Amino acid sequence: MDELATGRPTEWTRADLQRRLEDVVRENRFTIAVVFPAIGALTLIASAEGLLPEPLAYNPLLILFGTAVMRSPLVVGLLPRIGWWAAGCLGVLTAYTYAIEVVGVRTDWPYGAFEYTIQLGPMLLGEVPLALPLFFIPLVLNAYLLTLLVLGGRADSALVRIPAAIAAVVAIDLVLDPAAVAIGFWAFESGAYYGVPVSNYVGWVISGTVAVVLVDLAFDRAALLERVRSCVFILDDLVSFVLLWGTINLLYGNWIAAGVAGLFCLGLFRTARYDLEMVKTALPGGS
Repeated sequence: MDELATGRPTEWTRADLQRRLEDVVRENRFTIAVVFPAIGALTLIASAEGLLPEPLAYNPLLILFGTAVMRSPLVVGLLPRIGWWAAGCLGVLTAYTYAIEVVGVRTDWPYGAFEYTIQLGPMLLGEVPLALPLFFIPLVLNAYLLTLLVLGGRADSALVRIPAAIAAVVAIDLVLDPAAVAIGFWAFESGAYYGVPVSNYVGWVISGTVAVVLVDLAFDRAALLERVRSCVFILDDLVSFVLLWGTINLLYGNWIAAGVAGLFCLGLFRTARYDLEMVKTALPGGS
């Protein structure tokens, strides 16, 4: 009986909340995974080219809101598998994310000399974005989940899945950093790869290794795989990433970076969950 029938407030359990969140994401998949990154790419390029007036250009609230919405399929998808142990490991990863970024800004190690050229929301210690874990940790999770699905039974070996997931994390940055430099999110002193130095990717190997190991420790892999296989939208955040940053790379002529984004598309297709039928069901009004 509901609140109207009993006169008492309805008690929501964690399972009730999870079902409601999943319904919201499922009903809005196309908007989240396609419309948001398309609008994001257009507004970020317009900001970089001086076509948007203040306060819309590089508006940090819009950037954070858009990022949070695009992350929602991953977060909602993983929630049932985040217990105290997983939360603790992700908490350690969050602390590490802040620490290595502060070290990087202050010492130019391990990423090379760089600086944030716009404020991506409130800044921790005036140096790194407070929302940094929102930007970084989902990238690691997406890379790890895609690796598990693509490798199949080979992922049972840590000697296979961990290096492969690290490589996927670095590949994600091969897409992200050139586009971010192109639209003025941050800048390096010099770099041969679309303005990004090789040292940055050495740093990402270091950061990616720590992050992947912590993620690997955080979850029961069998339970995680069961959840990933049963949750149709859990990788939609990676779809958003490819569309957003792949589009920016294409429009700025970063062809190698755009090609790497295309490889992630192939990886997503290999999961057998992204096809024409999925697009039909993800469209508003689809069943």
